[in-house]
Amino acid sequence: MNETLTAIEGVRVGHWTNAEAATGCTVVVLPEPNCITAEFRGAAPGTREAALLQPGMAVEQAQAVVLTGGSAFGLAAADGVVRALEADGRGHPTLMGPVPIVPAAVVYDLHTGDPSVRPGAPEGEAAYRAATAEPVPMGRVGAGAGTRVAGWRGFEASRPGGLGSALVSGDGFRVGALAVVNSVGDVFTLDGEPLTGGSAVPGPPAAVGSPLEQTTLVLVATDVALPRHRLRRLAVRGHDAIAVCVRPAHTSHDGDAVFAVSCGSVEADADVVAEAAWEATGRAIEAAIRSSVE
Repeated sequence: MNETLTAIEGVRVGHWTNAEAATGCTVVVLPEPNCITAEFRGAAPGTREAALLQPGMAVEQAQAVVLTGGSAFGLAAADGVVRALEADGRGHPTLMGPVPIVPAAVVYDLHTGDPSVRPGAPEGEAAYRAATAEPVPMGRVGAGAGTRVAGWRGFEASRPGGLGSALVSGDGFRVGALAVVNSVGDVFTLDGEPLTGGSAVPGPPAAVGSPLEQTTLVLVATDVALPRHRLRRLAVRGHDAIAVCVRPAHTSHDGDAVFAVSCGSVEADADVVAEAAWEATGRAIEAAIRSSVE
């Protein structure tokens, strides 16, 4: 049984992983029609097409989303996805043909493995071509390959992060989440169980010292039809789940981002769906850590 993001009809996920260099990228290919939005609460985000995802913008649909390692260098992976989508005839219609819309966000993984190796256009295209509707492979794969958590303690005391996914089913609807966990904070389950070696959390900012540059990225998708202004509640609740599971979250060292996508026709109460997004995000964060090993 598929209990991951790809259980949402039409959603496909593909990874490119360089285990030796400890980096990679993940592409979420979206069905059409869809509606997409995002909210960014970390103070150090690395993004592409972020402005287009805000309320009031003319384009509300995307063909794919890229989550990638490599810090700002890794945004180049989206170029390969755009190129592949164009070859497949997909994109926003314009007078001169379709223009693929591919939002992207990065994690900083340059402190792990070989920092000179970063996902670029060929790697992004490879992840796109590898995308399937099979259950999402989890752990230190794709954008999770070089991630670390509990970075507030410094690199030597940090733990492996990773990529996780989860599904929550409601009354006739589904919400799936995919999380790339690369956090300054320690990681907990939604029930408060510590996953990174203890319950200690940093005190005042002065006690944190010199943390790693970090980020938690989440994509939430549902088969419920929601307009952008209601869809944003899913992104908000996704961030709420990050704040419960990652302590501290949304710091000046993080680029925390949550994408939310509606890609179905099911009818359901938006607030109920948003609560499912909170649970799915928390479970995906937990799955990322439980699936990762040194």
